[in-house]
Amino acid sequence: MIKLRRVMAIAAIAGLACTPTGETTRQARSTLVIGIDVSGSFRATGNYDDAIDFASHYLYGHLNGKGELKVPSAVFVGSVGGARPGEPKSFQPIHAFQGKSVEEIGTALREQFPPEDSFTDFNAFFDRVATLVKRQGLILAPLNIVVLSDGVPDATGSSAGTSESAFQQINVSPLEYLSRSVTVRLLYGSPTSSVAWEREIKTRRVRMWTVDADVMAGWREQLDLSPEGGEQDGLWDWIGDNVDFRVRSRRL
Repeated sequence: MIKLRRVMAIAAIAGLACTPTGETTRQARSTLVIGIDVSGSFRATGNYDDAIDFASHYLYGHLNGKGELKVPSAVFVGSVGGARPGEPKSFQPIHAFQGKSVEEIGTALREQFPPEDSFTDFNAFFDRVATLVKRQGLILAPLNIVVLSDGVPDATGSSAGTSESAFQQINVSPLEYLSRSVTVRLLYGSPTSSVAWEREIKTRRVRMWTVDADVMAGWREQLDLSPEGGEQDGLWDWIGDNVDFRVRSRRL
């Protein structure tokens, strides 16, 4: 009996060794959505170009699984803004960036998302993200939303005269039950707006993470500009530690 068990164990191990790699290392489903503030107010901060350059590296790193960055199964990039409050915007899918270099991704982002809109409308953006996730059948997959913006809303959709601040009127409720793991990350906010996003925006299940503009300035210091450089391991580690930081859920 003991000998038989040994034979069966060896056979099981051999079977695993013969299993195709794709079946044993199947990538977990996840969705990455990037929102780019294309309003004049964000352009005025001087951070728009740096944000586009960072987004180019961020997309490239994730799409190609650089360092320990996770490869998302779905990617969408859209703008946070409009010529008028509530204006719907289209999103570019993963196919628009796959197979491109960092420089090519940057060129595509600048062409598709020039900073020419009048309003920063976070509510319209989050509502559109929720609609997109539902329509694409991506509900329940972990959702990571990265917003490149100063974080200051121009349009809230609430009536005038309310006692709530503009930040309290930012509505993330459409995102709440799309997945058990929904994280919103604000990059390039001022210390004031970052604190307001963390403390004043009402959430139940959505996790909030912010990285101030002064901290975001550090990503360029991680670039390896030497002739033999190219892997950029320092940058991928910096992104993992500062941007893709795993945020704990708030207690209800």
